Amino acid sequence: ALNNSLYTQLADRLLAADEDAEIGVIIVTGGDTCFTSGNDLADFLQHPPTDLDSPAFRLMRVVIHLQKPLIAAVCGAAIGIGTTLLLHCDQVLVTRNAKLRTPFVNLGLCPEFASSLLLTQIAGYPRAAEKLMLGEAFLAPEALEMGLVSKVVPTDDLLEFARGQAAKLVALPASSIRTTKHLMKASRSNAISDTIAAENKHFGAMLSSPEAREAFTAFAERRPPE
Repeated sequence: ALNNSLYTQLADRLLAADEDAEIGVIIVTGGDTCFTSGNDLADFLQHPPTDLDSPAFRLMRVVIHLQKPLIAAVCGAAIGIGTTLLLHCDQVLVTRNAKLRTPFVNLGLCPEFASSLLLTQIAGYPRAAEKLMLGEAFLAPEALEMGLVSKVVPTDDLLEFARGQAAKLVALPASSIRTTKHLMKASRSNAISDTIAAENKHFGAMLSSPEAREAFTAFAERRPPE
């Protein structure tokens, strides 16, 4: 689970990698059974992201402005921001045990990281509405069919395959890769930034709502919310 400290560390490392001339491609991954379980709910309640300088929101800004290719290598659960982060990666590699979920509404919240925009563009409105409104988990084959992921690979081969993809990119002219990425993302960069700002405004306000408080309490107490 990602707390404010981990958000800060991840943002710092991504920023450092993007500025390091010795690094050509960035790979983000998790463990063999879990990419990330999403936000640390207790930490979010104690330190809610009340402004755009909050660690989670800063990570979002860093990711959307990365110049170098970003590859996600995903095993197991990718919950909340673990799924919405994938919408911003240049390649998304998942294993067959990958389980994606965006349970924002279930927690009395709203989508984040421009997922309300990007998932609709990638999967179409009906499929995006199903995933964002119901918040039900979906597996690697469906994610591939939706266009959310690039490839499904065996668990034991995931990191080797990701490094192989990175090596292909590193072997190409760096300026061409970065320019191509910029051109592909430029037409919607303003829309992404505006959507993130709008989502975060609602998200921050909804964290203190009675619905979210009850959902978080019920989750901690392992009972259905009322």
